[in-house]
Amino acid sequence: MPVIATRLIEWHKQHGRHDLPWQGNRDPYAVWLSEIMLQQTQVSTVIPYYARFMREFPTLRDLAQASLDAVLALWSGLGYYSRARNLHWAARQVMQNYQGQFPEHRELIQQLPGIGRSTAAAIAVFAFGQREAILDGNVKRIFARYFGITGYPGKPKIQNLLWEKAEASLPTSYRSGEIEIYTQALMDLGATVCTRRTPLCDACPLQQQCIAWQEKRVYQLPTTKPRKSLPQKETVFLLLAQQQKLLLTKRPATGIWGGLWCPPEIGTDIDVVSYCQHHLSINVQASVKLPSLDHQFTHFKLRIHPQLLHVVSESLIAPPQFIWIKPSDALEQGIPAPVRKLLKQNFLTDHV
Repeated sequence: MPVIATRLIEWHKQHGRHDLPWQGNRDPYAVWLSEIMLQQTQVSTVIPYYARFMREFPTLRDLAQASLDAVLALWSGLGYYSRARNLHWAARQVMQNYQGQFPEHRELIQQLPGIGRSTAAAIAVFAFGQREAILDGNVKRIFARYFGITGYPGKPKIQNLLWEKAEASLPTSYRSGEIEIYTQALMDLGATVCTRRTPLCDACPLQQQCIAWQEKRVYQLPTTKPRKSLPQKETVFLLLAQQQKLLLTKRPATGIWGGLWCPPEIGTDIDVVSYCQHHLSINVQASVKLPSLDHQFTHFKLRIHPQLLHVVSESLIAPPQFIWIKPSDALEQGIPAPVRKLLKQNFLTDHV
């Protein structure tokens, strides 16, 4: 048995997390949902979303039969919306290709939309007790420090080396539940002890064998990604209001905020009044410029310039692909986080 596996299994008995809502459950649907939600998102943020999702869609069949709009509405605010679209798509594939039975083996799980090797392995471990290695961001950090691996983990050569270490560190025995305990211990250690900025080395069960600790390189490992300045983009959101309602449009299924509801969006060099008249067949009064809002994506920064416009057209006939909706009702739909913030700041007061 590798030392790292033995120490982690023992450590987890007393110091690991044992009361998360998806633990103690071998339902592959529940395990899968939790693993997708936990991608790039903290446990404390995921818990209420997970609870609401399981109440609304308690089974894989329920999720597959739901509309994408309903799924995105429940996901609203959690971010990285491609996860929700892939989750919905994958549920339908399981129903169609596997007669509703979630595949048991990592290689098959990995073929479903939105599931990479590490996520597939975690599902195989927790749902089916299979001996698979995981390598999410937290685990990469643990192994980079423990084995003293220099180099950015995103580079193929370093990532392949980390996978080799992950495979070699697995428990070698097949005692009941051991692989699940070890895998959860890795996740817990990375989340609570071997953290990125403030690692608690004195509380770490791996301290004595950790090369980074021995060589005083804990804060240098893992090697950070070479910095590149993110490009800045700007856009204008048209907050068109009339009769206590706001005009929203559904974004294309692919791309940023795919399938979510947003205000009409135009470039910063376009005349607002003219655009509304010629493209939306709506007459508006002079706009009120609201404070700009900054939002950061993985590959660029976006500065949103919201403009509040009061519609003076007599009817509320919406153009194709648009809806008139009360701001309070819009909050129940699938909307991006910055739009949610704009609505709360500017439309749940006396602006409409």
